[in-house]
Amino acid sequence: MATLLHIDSSLNGDASVSRAVTRSFREAWEEQHPEGTVVYRDLATDPVPHLTGVVYHTATIPAAERTPEQTAATALSESLLTELESADAVLLGAPLYNYSVPSTLKAWLDHVVVVGRTAGETSTIAGKPVTVVTSRGGSYAEGTPMAGNDFAHPYLAWLLEGALRLDVDFIVPELTLAHVVPAMEPLRDKAKASADLAHETARTRAKELAARLAA
Repeated sequence: MATLLHIDSSLNGDASVSRAVTRSFREAWEEQHPEGTVVYRDLATDPVPHLTGVVYHTATIPAAERTPEQTAATALSESLLTELESADAVLLGAPLYNYSVPSTLKAWLDHVVVVGRTAGETSTIAGKPVTVVTSRGGSYAEGTPMAGNDFAHPYLAWLLEGALRLDVDFIVPELTLAHVVPAMEPLRDKAKASADLAHETARTRAKELAARLAA
C-alpha cells in the first residue's frame, strides 16, 4: 500500500484554490487506491515552528552522538523528516504569497532540507514523486506585465528538483482573484478555464501515480 503525504499551506480555507485542487488530487488518489494511506498536514491551522540554531546545527550530528538536549530539540524535525522519507508520494499546496511561498511552508521546508540526508547527491528521498499546486492570484505568464515576478515556482523547482532530487510536477492555476477583484472581472472566464484545467490535471496525475505505485 502506498502512502501519500498531503500538505496544504493556504490561509484561505474553503475559499482557497490551491486547497480545492489538492483536494481533487487526493480524492482521485483515494478512489484509485482506496487501500492506501494519506498523511495530512495543514500548515495554516497547525504550523511548525521556525528553525532554531540548535536544531539547524544538530541536524548533521549522528543521532547516537547527540546530547539529550539536542535529541529533544530535534524531535519535531526528526518526525517531519521521517514522515517525508516514509511517503511514497507527496502532494504540496503552495499558493503564491507576496511573490514567494507562504512562511509556514518555508518553515516546514527548513526542517526537512538537511544536507547529507535529504539534500545532496545521496538524498534519501531522491526520485520520490511530488506534485506541487502553486496557485497565483494574477497571471505571471510570459508577455504579461507581471512576468518574472513569481519567485515561488522557480524557488520550489530548484529546491525540490535540484537540492532534494525529487521528481516534481507543477500544476499552476492562475487568475484566482478574478472572482473577488472587480478590476479583474473581464478575466473571469480565463480564471475558470485555468482552474478547470488544474482540477483535470490533478485528477489525471493522481490516478496515474496511484496506479503506478500500487502496481
